[in-house]
Amino acid sequence: MPRKPAAPPASPSSLTRTVGPLLPLAVALVGSYVVGPSKAPPPSNPPSATQAASAAQAVAAPPGNSPVPLLKAGQAVDWWFVFKFNAGAFPECGAGVQRACPFGGTVQTYKQPFGQQFAYASSIDHTLQKGGGCVGDTTSDPVGATFDQVYSGHFSYLLWNDQFKGDPIADEGAPAGHSKGMLAWDDAGNGLALQVSTPSWPASGSSQNPRKNDGNTLGCVIDNDVLVSQHFFALKLNKDDVVAVLNGLQNASVATAPSNLQIVRNGGPPDIQALVKTLGKVSTSKTATQAKLSSGVLLISKPSDLQVPPWQMISAMLGGEPLRAATWWAHPEIPSTTSTTTVGCWDPSLGKPGAVDIATSGTWAGATIGLEGLPAPVGNHAKIGVSTGTHTYAIFGDMNQQGSLSGPNCGSSQNGRGGLFYVVDDAPLAASVKDLIKGASAPAQ
Repeated sequence: MPRKPAAPPASPSSLTRTVGPLLPLAVALVGSYVVGPSKAPPPSNPPSATQAASAAQAVAAPPGNSPVPLLKAGQAVDWWFVFKFNAGAFPECGAGVQRACPFGGTVQTYKQPFGQQFAYASSIDHTLQKGGGCVGDTTSDPVGATFDQVYSGHFSYLLWNDQFKGDPIADEGAPAGHSKGMLAWDDAGNGLALQVSTPSWPASGSSQNPRKNDGNTLGCVIDNDVLVSQHFFALKLNKDDVVAVLNGLQNASVATAPSNLQIVRNGGPPDIQALVKTLGKVSTSKTATQAKLSSGVLLISKPSDLQVPPWQMISAMLGGEPLRAATWWAHPEIPSTTSTTTVGCWDPSLGKPGAVDIATSGTWAGATIGLEGLPAPVGNHAKIGVSTGTHTYAIFGDMNQQGSLSGPNCGSSQNGRGGLFYVVDDAPLAASVKDLIKGASAPAQ
């Protein structure tokens, strides 16, 4: 059934501005602000939760009655970031480790190799460290533990993915958002956001409504989404944050189905329920939005109809900050750009972007990691970036650096799609991500 256009809902916790020739309103709201023709104010430093570990976080404790990011079962944190290595650099799960399928499916024998080794950082330890076992397959790793509390619990949840592979809904291309993830919340509206880059996972939010024709565990899905590198980012949210994320998802036209219990259990506060019901439709927005969440993390939402290169847009919205990004860099490739590169597919009200360097390789533990968009063991499907200027931003996004810098087809590929970006201002995390993606770069234009 065709997706019907719908205007973005208004919300007191998310302010939007229309990209176009109109003069922007000089208005500021708590939790968000307008982006005008001049450079947007960069996000301020997050509170101590993302700067230093507290003694309380270091002690494993039950997470309580709200879904929260978990490093392992019973150990709650404010946020974590996981980078799953590709099968070329770090194959399988490590010596002697066997895959399991606790969330549904059977262990797959893929035609190509698989890789579920990973590194992670969190609000306890902001520097990437090597994890153990198969990521997503246990309650002892961040991805598996965080997902299990929702899948085995009774929280409200929302899953979206433009590549569900037909179970429960068909894949969706432009103008649907190029976005994947899960949002879960309790009766009061407090919860967590889980951003993923994996096609076809997760595709069921509850053991009471399991996936019917495919697996629902990494390594147990028919599509080999553990061949290339992937990333995962989880963030603790309060009720206002959940509203802000829902507004961002609507603005980005994410692919979901609010009436399908396999991917949506709609409950909690009435305003949250109302926003969830607006999803699964194409937004008519031309407005890029920013919302400052309670953690200090900045949430940016790109709508499909704002047809500009995604990572140049992020640079401009961060005040022209130069960036280095590692994404699924494949045809139609957007080359690296400098601060003097002319970007014809642009709206001047965004301001001027800084340089955007495209990473084609990185390094971990002395091994070279391929970071190009290749359907091969050396490929990368994570979408991560880091500032290379004076700021300390680590950026976790939905979107690839594919499309066009100039016409005639400014709506090409990711230019014509929507997605979310989480910007974390955290010096040790940014330094660690910078080291991970340090290596060769795509040629500059």
